[in-house]
Amino acid sequence: MDQMMPGDGGRNPLEAWFWEMPICTRWWTTATVLTSALVQCQMVTPFQLFYSVRTVFQKGEYWRLLTTFLYFGPFSIDLLFHVYFLQRYARLLEESSGRSPAHFSWLLMYSMAFLIVLSPLVSMPFLGHPLSSTLVYIWSRRNPDTRLSFLGLLMFTAPYLPWVLMGFSLIMHGTVPKDEIMGVVIGHIWYFFTDVYPPMHNGSRPLDPPMWWRRIFERRQQRE
Repeated sequence: MDQMMPGDGGRNPLEAWFWEMPICTRWWTTATVLTSALVQCQMVTPFQLFYSVRTVFQKGEYWRLLTTFLYFGPFSIDLLFHVYFLQRYARLLEESSGRSPAHFSWLLMYSMAFLIVLSPLVSMPFLGHPLSSTLVYIWSRRNPDTRLSFLGLLMFTAPYLPWVLMGFSLIMHGTVPKDEIMGVVIGHIWYFFTDVYPPMHNGSRPLDPPMWWRRIFERRQQRE
């Protein structure tokens, strides 16, 4: 279905915007909005969605390994803000990774696994925000000359974006944004080993997706 809608004939702007998103970004954004809608309609509760070692590995509630990345809170301005940043920077990164979603999906898997491991150390039950922060950081480092405006008041280049967002979060919530800090740390590890490390080590790229992962998406594209 991802390839079955050529042209924009008959589609409204919202529908066109949705189908123009690359596949990973599209379904992550959709799942995020649907998860908040289910909570808003009281079909599920946040207590059924968060991640903890006990609920997942002792009680066998393995869906939490996914839902912890999908819930950003109830419908609110804050949710819209998070969804905007999620789809914008996920889309930019996925589009820059080429036609195949193998590289971007591997980045998501790496980030999610890292966050799952670190989550118990910082008591963070929902991991969508730090995952989004990881993507924002990577994009910002790869676009050092891009100029941005925050709330129409502050002008800066892209590498400062994660720090501007941290400062804004600190002002709004009055606490150190440990979720964003964790996202920046994970993002920097990825950025270092994919953008800085290879030129210094004969092109070696230790965090590139393995061949078996690429083949999954190559077979999918061949079927389409």
